Amino acid sequence: MKNEFLLRLSLLKGVGHFGKQRIYQFAKKHQRWEFDSFEIRLLAQTMKPNDWDEWTDDRLDQIKRTHQYLTIEDKIYPERLRHVPTPPLILFYKGNLSLLDHEHLAIVGARAASDYGYQVLKKLMPDLTKRGLVIVSGLAKGIDSFAHQFAISNQGKTIGVIGTGLDVCYPKASGNLQIEMCQHHLVLSEYPNGTLPAKFHFSMRNRIIAGISSGVLVLEAKKRSGSLITAQQALDYGKDVFVIPGSILDGRSSGCHQLIQDGAICVEKTQDIFDSYDLWHKIH
Repeated sequence: MKNEFLLRLSLLKGVGHFGKQRIYQFAKKHQRWEFDSFEIRLLAQTMKPNDWDEWTDDRLDQIKRTHQYLTIEDKIYPERLRHVPTPPLILFYKGNLSLLDHEHLAIVGARAASDYGYQVLKKLMPDLTKRGLVIVSGLAKGIDSFAHQFAISNQGKTIGVIGTGLDVCYPKASGNLQIEMCQHHLVLSEYPNGTLPAKFHFSMRNRIIAGISSGVLVLEAKKRSGSLITAQQALDYGKDVFVIPGSILDGRSSGCHQLIQDGAICVEKTQDIFDSYDLWHKIH
């Protein structure tokens, strides 16, 4: 009953993440997992139409038959992610769930990555995977895809967090990589199959990337980029933010330099990460 309630609540339209979190906290406090639509609206503090009653047992059974998922109440749910302001109630997944038990480093950066970004990741990744870090990113073009690919080619493990359903590959160029990661690594989404890309999905996806990771490494990020949002979320969550400096000539790393000025950790070699990272003692 609890799992069905959480699945139904996560799929509900017309109620935002904060409203869903409020409902979940009320249900958890009172250990009550059945509500009617009027109560849901009352708890969500909205009178917007919602489809609570339309999520019948048959519709939920269809989701359960066609998806693998874990709920925020499951033991394997990432502990760090529970502590963000609006943790996803449901994580749909494909792949190896045991990767959630490892230590994670998120790597984010420009979609229009340069050869410099490519070479930096190529240089850093062998040490990162050797230390046992699971690399987390968003399966986007550029730095994200490079991070996943180099983790794999260095016999490491990687987790992708996407802003669509798990049956959708976006961008299409990441399709083969996503399929490989679903088979041998792990891909997560809070959206059910068939969900197409939408701009706000990716900003919400970023909180999961920051939330499950112990730290975030930022590479080639302009000002006002999605990578900076992820970095700011990581700071808000009390995580370490590591930054690769770049050229001052093309503006491609202007956001990175701003983060360094604001107190993020400047990284020239992997030891700069390990010196600052609590993971050093956890991994060894």
